[in-house]
Amino acid sequence: MPNLGPTELIIIGLILVLLFGAKKLPEAARGLGRSLRIFKAETSKLRDEDDAESTTATVVQAQPQPAAPAPQPLASASTPAPAAAPAPSAEEQARVLEEQAARLRAQAGAAKQQ
Repeated sequence: MPNLGPTELIIIGLILVLLFGAKKLPEAARGLGRSLRIFKAETSKLRDEDDAESTTATVVQAQPQPAAPAPQPLASASTPAPAAAPAPSAEEQARVLEEQAARLRAQAGAAKQQ
């Protein structure tokens, strides 16, 4: 984009005055300033929400899942060791986390009522 010199800026200003009138230009500038402020505020809110979601996701992933220890039978020398249980799938992990979240919400609700 070519650089605009003072002459070009004066010509653009005169065209704007002719199109909108001298009384309407300050109102238009105020409206433009307000809309830019609103736009900036909304985009910063979106960034804050994205940051909060990524922080929450990181915290949820960092929490270890409580696992109940399974009783293991005593292995004798003649029986082979049992194979390790397969790791839970992502859907199962998500279901467990949702159940934990529901329990925590219920506990928080009960605590507020007391």
